Amino acid sequence: MLFKVRDLEIKPIRFETEYRAGEIDYLDDSLRQATPLSVRGKVEWMGSVGEIHLTGELQVEMEADCDRCLETARFPVNEKLDLFYRPAESLEGGSEVGLEEGESEVGFFEGEGLELREVVREQVLLALPVQRLCREGCQGLCPVCGGNLNRQVCSCAAEFHDERFAALKSLRLKEQK
Repeated sequence: MLFKVRDLEIKPIRFETEYRAGEIDYLDDSLRQATPLSVRGKVEWMGSVGEIHLTGELQVEMEADCDRCLETARFPVNEKLDLFYRPAESLEGGSEVGLEEGESEVGFFEGEGLELREVVREQVLLALPVQRLCREGCQGLCPVCGGNLNRQVCSCAAEFHDERFAALKSLRLKEQK
């Protein structure tokens, strides 16, 4: 869904749509959309400052492999949206631009308007935790046998030998006289 600036100059647009799994590419093969993503809200052109203002909310449940035990983990995403976008042309030919206080929350769009699918993908990715765990106290996998420590007690003795220091074992300190 593309919100064109020329349409927004006439009047704000209200929207409500749903994206099925596979309609949005999250650019991460380990991340999957488990439920339809619903998004609704309003988009308006703020001509006085030259920005698109998007407000609304989105809901979806995402799945990913747990970073510790590799089991499937679910992550509900319920986000309120209050976003501002400026035309990319306002960046003075790609040169560095100083941001004033509060401007770090401003995004940029190219072309004739703002693509909702891109906004939604960005907001879902930002809402997900950096470390994706199936649960707070996930024990992960045994480094020796690879068993899931959340399901079984492992009796493997993990001995750690750092081969980079093996040569130091053969050194003996000379007795100082």
